[in-house]
Amino acid sequence: MNIYYKKYIAYLFLLPALVLLCIFFFIPFFQTFVISLKDYSSDIYSPTFAGLDNYIMLFKSKEFYTALLNTFLFLLMVVPFLAVFPLIVAIFINQKIRGISVYKVLIYLPVVVSIVVVAISFKWLYAQEGILNYLLQLINIDSIGWLTDTHFAMFSVALVTIYKGIGYYMMIYLSSLIGVPKDLYEATEVDGANEFYKHLTVTIPHLMPTIALVVTISSISALKVFAEIYVMTKGGPLNSTKTIVYYIYERAFENLDLSMASCASVVLLIIILAFSIINITFFENKRYKL
Repeated sequence: MNIYYKKYIAYLFLLPALVLLCIFFFIPFFQTFVISLKDYSSDIYSPTFAGLDNYIMLFKSKEFYTALLNTFLFLLMVVPFLAVFPLIVAIFINQKIRGISVYKVLIYLPVVVSIVVVAISFKWLYAQEGILNYLLQLINIDSIGWLTDTHFAMFSVALVTIYKGIGYYMMIYLSSLIGVPKDLYEATEVDGANEFYKHLTVTIPHLMPTIALVVTISSISALKVFAEIYVMTKGGPLNSTKTIVYYIYERAFENLDLSMASCASVVLLIIILAFSIINITFFENKRYKL
């Protein structure tokens, strides 16, 4: 009886998490999937069954493909920087420097500030008469429409996400750097390795699982970006910053098109699952090959 109890005790500890997942993920997901198969255009209270027609309409929508393309463009802008730069910052912060705690607090401070507050602050900076354009005029450069020019709008929003995430991912890297064996660094120093080669051969191989985690988390966050878009651009100009989550919001709450919004939500979930599996599998396979 005691052996039987020990065998299944782990499942009892996992039960609360499973209950929460069922309430806040699995049940809402199946409800969303059911809604995506119905047609609410004639009567929102008495929808008719539409089958896969909503998905066919979704994949024929040019606006959806624009939102999808913008989302992947945003991901390509944000994820590589958030995977590499916080690691570099963490390596420098991990050194024995006087007043290092102050630097940690300052770098991490944007993480605890609300994303809405950060987005509004950057919106003021990006304004036509804002600080950035004022500084450009001081060096005789014409003002730039940071949020009104289709060439700069997505970059401007991505910069806010990067600024907000550096401290968060830096702390994740710092927690992993503590576990790197010090004797390996000493061995590379004996061999005459410089700082760059030391971190290339010791730090990065040991941090590959953490890098995989950071890439996965930042990818999911980039695919779900919404607050920055909503506060700063509303998907403009000319849909140049409309991402898939903002598309879902627009269809559901502005157009009351619950079917298309639910279809897009299901597609987004599939994309996120695919990215997570690819990221984790790729980095785990490469873990011992660097």
